[in-house]
Amino acid sequence: MDLELRAKVALITGAGRGIGAAIAEALAAEGAKLALVDRPGSRDLGPLAARLAEAGATAVALEADVADPVAARSAVDSAVEKLGGLEILVSNAGITRDRVSWKMSDEDWDQVLAVNLKGAFNFARAVAPILRRQESGKIVAISSINGLRGKFGQANYAASKAGLVGLCKTLARELGRYGVNVNVVAPGMVLTEMAAGLPEEIIQRASDESALGRLARPEEVAEVVAFLCSERARHLTGQVLRVDGGQYL
Repeated sequence: MDLELRAKVALITGAGRGIGAAIAEALAAEGAKLALVDRPGSRDLGPLAARLAEAGATAVALEADVADPVAARSAVDSAVEKLGGLEILVSNAGITRDRVSWKMSDEDWDQVLAVNLKGAFNFARAVAPILRRQESGKIVAISSINGLRGKFGQANYAASKAGLVGLCKTLARELGRYGVNVNVVAPGMVLTEMAAGLPEEIIQRASDESALGRLARPEEVAEVVAFLCSERARHLTGQVLRVDGGQYL
């Protein structure tokens, strides 16, 4: 199915690896031009941009601390200047600092909320005037099923991912009259570099929870995101799509 994304400009945060890189590859395969955003000093952005360019895609690498509103606005401005516009925002940047709540430090809490939730808000606020003026656009945020059900040892992460749902439902109400669709994708556990560092018993438990009996591959999440970024999803907004293989039923 042609998603008609040729020449559309998409900005992806947390693009360097894992789900973010898979989203970049999926959108590039559909012909989108990409602004790849990752943290300052990232060693992943350059190789990803080069790999996409070798495949014929247009991609620029932009470093930004998503928690910094000035850096977020600067990244959006750079994307518009370098790529000629902006139609799509995918807020994927996220970190974990797992501890049970009674051992969680203020820093653990603040860092996760700053990146995962405030970062998404910073970029949404920066792109909203652009999307309103052109009366079209797509925003997709990557949440988690743990933001819907909670998770032992992840009070900060679960709160940030639940906050993304409330943020995006509000943005959907605010921007809908301007032709902008805002949706959330909530994966279960995904086979990324982050998951690879977890103990085997945790990965096995997540697989056992899934109705499909396995974890998602990053590209399986990316394909759903690509659909939401297209006009095929033009009447979907304010929705939370769980891409979890039935891990949370």
